[in-house]
Amino acid sequence: MHRPVEATTIAGFVQQLAVAYVARGYVFYVTGVIPPYKDPAAVDAKLCAKYGVGLSKWARARRKAAGAASHAYLRYRRFFVLLATHGESPFFEAERDLVRDVRKTPVRFSGYSISVRGGHAHVRIDQPVYLGLKAYLVGTAGKRSADQLAAEMREVLAFEPYAPVRSQCLGILRAVNRARTAAGLEELPRTCLRMYRRPVRPFEPAGGEDAG
Repeated sequence: MHRPVEATTIAGFVQQLAVAYVARGYVFYVTGVIPPYKDPAAVDAKLCAKYGVGLSKWARARRKAAGAASHAYLRYRRFFVLLATHGESPFFEAERDLVRDVRKTPVRFSGYSISVRGGHAHVRIDQPVYLGLKAYLVGTAGKRSADQLAAEMREVLAFEPYAPVRSQCLGILRAVNRARTAAGLEELPRTCLRMYRRPVRPFEPAGGEDAG
């Protein structure tokens, strides 16, 4: 393999999947979890060799011109996603029962939902996770001091602030502040939320991040 395939952080995995792959036409996918008894590096090598992952952009261009699909592969710990563009490929036959289209069925990973909306990659907090966090934070809104609740929001809403994620977090903040106002408590400021995303290097070590 000429390119790294193992993302070292959750943020790196999501960024690489959404920005480098889904946004560039890799819309068909399968996901999987490598069993504990298998070596992830060996699985990486097998799948990449089978589907020609890691070809140069010139080779991919030739494949596209010939009507063949291109492929990408990405892994975080033992979770992986194998992707393909439009075109002919044994991928669609070999993985026939498992292939999904990200435009219809999002990739769900570590509390995120990665899909395509309006022709663009779309990263948001997965809806069940979002609703659970909203219910929890609104339920505790009248039971914490402003500082305590702000710290808790920073902790539980520690998602990368892509635009849809920011909208979701602001929606939670508004609901929390409505509950606090009803309880006669001061509202929380927007500064308790992350509003700007810094691009990361998906394949470089970044110590200390826990798994999701």
